[in-house]
Parts: sequence; structure tokens; C-alpha cells
Amino acid sequence: MSDPEQWSRRPSSPSKQRPPSPVERSLHPGEQRPPSPADRSLHPAEQRPRRSSYSADRSLHPAECNCLTAAALWLLGAVLLERLAGCHSAAGRLYTEKDPLLVLDSHSLEPAVRNSPSACLLQFYSSWCGHCVQFSSTWKQLAQDVQDWDQAIRVAVLDCAQEENFDICKEYGVTFYPTFRYFRAHGPPADLGTTYRAADRDVQTLRQLMINVLQNHTKHNWPEGCPPLEPYSSAELLPLLGQRSVHYTAVIVEEPESYVGREVILDLSQYTGVVVRRALSTDRALRDKLETVAFPSVYLLHPNTTHTQLHVQKRLRFFFSSFLRVLPGVQRKRVQISSSSHTREPVPSMPWREFDSSNLYMVDLESALHYLLRVEMATHNALQGDELKTFRNFITVVTKLYPGRTCVQKLLQTVSDWLFSLPVETMGSIPYQAVLDLLDNKMMIPDMFLGSDLRWVGCQGSRAGLRGYPCALWTLFHLLSVQYDAAPHALANTALDGDPAAVLQAVHGYVTSFFGCRQCGAHFEQMAAESLEQVKTTEEAVIWLWSKHNLVNTRLAGSLSEDPLFPKSSWPGPLLCPSCHEEQDGVHIWNQEEVLVFLRGHYGAANLSPQYLPAPPSHDLQGALQAEKESPGEEQGGVKTQDGVHTPSGSGAWTLGFTSVDMSLCLVLYVFSCLLLMMLFFFFRIRSRTWKLKHNRLQV
Repeated sequence: MSDPEQWSRRPSSPSKQRPPSPVERSLHPGEQRPPSPADRSLHPAEQRPRRSSYSADRSLHPAECNCLTAAALWLLGAVLLERLAGCHSAAGRLYTEKDPLLVLDSHSLEPAVRNSPSACLLQFYSSWCGHCVQFSSTWKQLAQDVQDWDQAIRVAVLDCAQEENFDICKEYGVTFYPTFRYFRAHGPPADLGTTYRAADRDVQTLRQLMINVLQNHTKHNWPEGCPPLEPYSSAELLPLLGQRSVHYTAVIVEEPESYVGREVILDLSQYTGVVVRRALSTDRALRDKLETVAFPSVYLLHPNTTHTQLHVQKRLRFFFSSFLRVLPGVQRKRVQISSSSHTREPVPSMPWREFDSSNLYMVDLESALHYLLRVEMATHNALQGDELKTFRNFITVVTKLYPGRTCVQKLLQTVSDWLFSLPVETMGSIPYQAVLDLLDNKMMIPDMFLGSDLRWVGCQGSRAGLRGYPCALWTLFHLLSVQYDAAPHALANTALDGDPAAVLQAVHGYVTSFFGCRQCGAHFEQMAAESLEQVKTTEEAVIWLWSKHNLVNTRLAGSLSEDPLFPKSSWPGPLLCPSCHEEQDGVHIWNQEEVLVFLRGHYGAANLSPQYLPAPPSHDLQGALQAEKESPGEEQGGVKTQDGVHTPSGSGAWTLGFTSVDMSLCLVLYVFSCLLLMMLFFFFRIRSRTWKLKHNRLQV
């Protein structure tokens, strides 16, 4: 490091007693030592008296002085131990396993940096070093920015303030914090790394340092997962024009001092279906052949022998990498690949429906509502207590904010009215079968319908089990948050009135209480516990849900649940919203004002497409009853609903939608009304007779 005086030195064993004031200041910057018990025992006016006045009153015995000194030293030692324990607990929170980097210790350091197949950039830090704490956000940002490079070079940390790491930090000669060391791949056992001493430690500079470290390798110790980074010549690239290939070839032409080409190469190092090469603008033959005049530029060679210039809104690394990732057939490499899967594009199990990614499809939303209400919620035989309250709030939000077809809105309103008309306080719980009867419209109410099949369009996957319901459910959540932002008074006169995070609270309650994936619900619960209370406006609610969705995409990228045709990445991409993306000091950042504008337009009611929607059935009552008589009424002692689900005949399901609970309530109300009328009759009868007797006595 160029300025070691600005860092903190690792503590060593003191040879003599430190002065009191530095010890007190070491507790915490700007914090004073708490008063001792001896100080508190004095009268407020007598605390910390001068030596002269104190000695004038009385003189302490030497034994008393020794006792007080020992007590003060013991108290000071206890406070210091408490502070050190707090520092150790803070060290565990400074970097965690959730961060996209390696958290090393004395046991895992040597396997990670010595004779490793990949290079490593390691930060030795100390949890009590204030500069290390402030720098942690930059280091995490760097790890997030280069997380796709980990097969070539990894970002790691090691805390020298942990007692178990004292010896390993001493072995590596670490005396100042933070200390940056980079280790080459396949290094010798005695390699202690090379210290990075430059003063610049911003993300862009560190990222370029990582590229320089990779290029300092030789052919013998080149990292196994690192693609070639050297520029190609026109003699190597021009013969590729017009040749058929099994993958795309992207040629990035850039200035000699530019790092964009190498950064894009590493960004795509974990993807198949595309190969990235870089060339220099000084190669006149290549530049003239490709007719490239602006740098950096990308020239794309298609597998079918065609080639063209790649046009992007901004000539930035993020735009180039994002565009190449979404090319047809380009997908992330998987850790586990079955031996029987060698095709690039899985064969869809259902007929493919053409769609426009810039639109929302109402059929996806109705399919999500069908699965949510008829399948996922149906696993609960009865709802009571907090579950019933959560379900009521969620139905209220969907009913008031869903901008779908009138027949679906009417059905949701009917369910909501029925839920709030029940005397839940006296019943305790409600059977969910009654809700299913309303959803299936067994009362034959006209113009009330919700499809009972799954039709994915914008959320269709390359095969069954991918995308589908989770995609449509996220779409529904985003739609509701944007609709509430557009009409904040829609929830007036409800239990959620006036809460800017009402949609988020309803979504949070549903995911944690009813969503089938329990681990997903736990992750959402953790995200909500961290920052949901900070949402104060409806605009912040829209941005909060969008940012958490991107966090989930980042966490699941490359997992087995990822669709190879639709890789999980930060959304919206530069093709959908170029103005949402910017770069600051070489690092990609979001323009959240533009993101909010985009979300309001994308999830607005005007962007809903009715294509592929199923037509509502005819609600002719006689025809429906005749069809019911002609259909097999009972199979295996049950009634078959329109979904093909067999309901036991003893479950209390009536033909017109009335259950045994409904009839019991009617009977109770009837008996109560009769008793009330009888009581009123006898009351007025007796009162009338009493009045007559009294009146007659007065006349006599």
C-alpha cells in the first residue's frame, strides 16, 4: 500500500501500561467510558472531586486504594472484553455466506489459494478497522459485479480479528488492514501471494486489476475456466465470415487501452452457445472489412453464415453482455448435466404460443388466479384465525385492484362479499370447499367466470415444470403494486386503507402462509423482515417489489429451476428499457426513476393483452341443469365438479352452491327469529293486560 499510515496496525502484546485516555477512546470513536460504580455511589455534586478537597475530608488507607484500583481495572477489562466480543460478532456480519464471495478462515485459506484451478483476489481485513468496515460495501459491489468470473478468478475475504485466524495472518505477514493479495492459479505451496499497493481501490480499478492478474498467467498455469483474453488478428477472424458454426461468434473491436472486450469475454465465460473474441482498432484490415467506425463495437457472426453489426443503445459493457446472453440458444452452463441431455433447446411439452415480451397476457394472470385459488389454497380444508385474516386481506387487494375481465372481477367480488358477510367471530373457521363452490359458480350466476385450465403464454417454459405459475404469480404481484400506485384510494373503507405497503403486506402474508414452496416463503420472509417496514409510499412499494424480484433472480441464476431458453437475470434488460441502465465509474447502476416509469407502463392496464383467453361458457340455466342430469352424477360415491375433482357426497356440497354450514345458519336464524317474535308477543300481551287492570282500578 502507498499510504500505510492511514490503515490500522494489527494489535501486538503491549510491553507497558497504556495511558487511560487512549484506552477510553478505543472503546468506540466519540464514546466515553461509562462511570464506575464508585463514581455512581457519590452524590451528584460530589462526583469526581478534586484531590485537594477529597484529601481534606479524609485519607484512604493503602489497602482501600489497592481495592479500588483492582475494581477499576476489573471493570475496564470487562468493558474491553465486551467490546471485543461485539467486534467479533460484527465481523461475522460484515461478510456472510450470502454475499457472492468466498469467506475464508485458517482452515479453508490454503486449499482456496494454493494450487487452485482459478486465481484469487483476497482481502485480509480486521473487523475493528473502521476503514475496513467502510470499504466492505465496495468489496461486496465488486464481488457482485464479477460473480460470473469465479471460474477464472474469485473474490475472497479473511478476518484477521478472529482469534482462530491470528496465526494464519501472521504466517502470511499481514500487518496492516486492509491488505490485498492476489494469488495466481496453480501456484506453488509456498506462495504467499502478491500484495496490491496502489491507492485506487474503486470497483473499476479492482476489476481491471483482476484482468491484469489473469493475463499475467502463462500457458502452463492458465486458469482452467478462463477463456483466451488476448486480441485476435484479422488473419484469424476474417476466415470465419461466411462459415457455418454451431454457435454465435461475437467480435468486439476496441481501442488498445480498453477493457470492455475482456470484461464481456469473462461475463460470457459461463455461457454456452456464444464465443466472444476481441480485436484491436489498430488492425486496419479487419476494421475496413467490418466497416467499423465507432469503438467499442460488436460484430456478430450467426451460425447460419450470416453476419451483421450489433446495434445497441449504449456502447457499454452491460449492454453488450446483456444482449449476447439473450441470443437464441445461449444458456448458462449447468453444474450437473444429465448424460441423456445433449440438445440445445428442449422440446416443449405443449404447443408453443407466440408472444411479445413487452406485453402482459391476461391469460397468464387468470391461470395464476385459478391455480392459486383452486389448487394451492384448496390444500387447506378450513381457514381460521390468522390464516383466514390473511386470505381475506389478499382477496380484498385482488378484488379492488385486479384490472382483468368483468366476469373475473365479478367472481372475485362475490367471493369477497361472501367472506365478509360471515359471522367469523362466532363460527371460528370456514370450510374452503364453500369457497371452491363459489369459484366454480355452482349457483349459476350469469357473467361470472374464471377459467379452470392452465394456459401460459408470456410465462410459458421450454418444458413442463419451468416458469409457469411462479412467473405468473410474480407478474400478478407487480400488477397489483402498480395498480395501487395508480389508484391509492381503491382500498378506501377497507382494513388496508391508508397503508402505502398494503399490497406488499397482502403478498407477504400469502407467500408466507399459503405458497407451496416453503423455502421460497422463508426467503421472502427474510427479505420482508429486512426492509419492508421502510416502505413509506406506493412508489417505494413498486420499487421494493421489483428490487426483491431481481435479488431472487440473481440467487436462482444457474440453478436447476432456471429455464435455459429464459435465463434468470436482472430485469428489465437493456432491450426493454435502455434508459433504465447507466454506468458510474465503470459500474452498472439502475436509474430508478426510469425504472419506475417503465414499471408503471409495463404493468399498466393498457398493456394487458386478451390474446389466448378462453371464452366464458353460456349460462343458460335450463341447459346447464339438463347437462348436469345427462352427465354421470356420481362416481365412487361423489359428485364430479367441472374441474374433474371428485367431492364426497357427504361433504355438504349442494347443487346450487349451498353447503351444510349455509343451511345450518339459515336454520339457526329461523329458530332465533321465531323465539324473538314469541318473546315480543308475550311481552306486549302481558304489558297490555297490566295496563288494563291498572286503568280499571282507577275508575272504580
